[in-house]
This record gives sequence, C-alpha cells and structure tokens, in this order.
Amino acid sequence: MTTTLTIKGQVTIPKQIRDALDLQPGCKLNFAVNDDGDVLLQKAVAGAKSSKRGATVAKQKKDRFEQVRGKADVHWRTQDLMDLMRGEH
Repeated sequence: MTTTLTIKGQVTIPKQIRDALDLQPGCKLNFAVNDDGDVLLQKAVAGAKSSKRGATVAKQKKDRFEQVRGKADVHWRTQDLMDLMRGEH
C-alpha cells in the first residue's frame, strides 16, 4: 500500500490497516523504527508509551498542569473571567 506524505508531515493510514488494528478517530498510536529501518505502528495501550525500540515502558509522571487539569471547583463564566483579567472587576 502506498500513501502520500503531506507538507505538514501527515499521512492517511489505509483503511485495511485501520481495520486490522481497530483504529478509531482519536486513538493514540505508537511509532518506532527498528534496526532495519522499518517503521512499526502500534495502537497505544492506555497508561503506557513506546520507547525508541518499540518496547512498552511505564508512563512517566504527569506534568504539573496535567495533574490539576479538571480539578477546579470554581465555574467561571467567560465574561467574568475576561473582566477579571482586564482589571474591570
């Protein structure tokens, strides 16, 4: 199967491959290059990521922003937040 690389470095994964790996929109993918220069594509396993050799390694600690994302208990209306940021409060 052949596909074309776009100017943005994107390719379309052929349907036959998407079906074989059960890839759905939004799926995470792992890419690796083996010693022979072949590219390996795998559906990512939740909670793990691929190393340079394609082996699965434990997921690294989340960054400080990821640790607090979704934890706020203050529900801002957009206009209230914009007024506060502009000093109009």
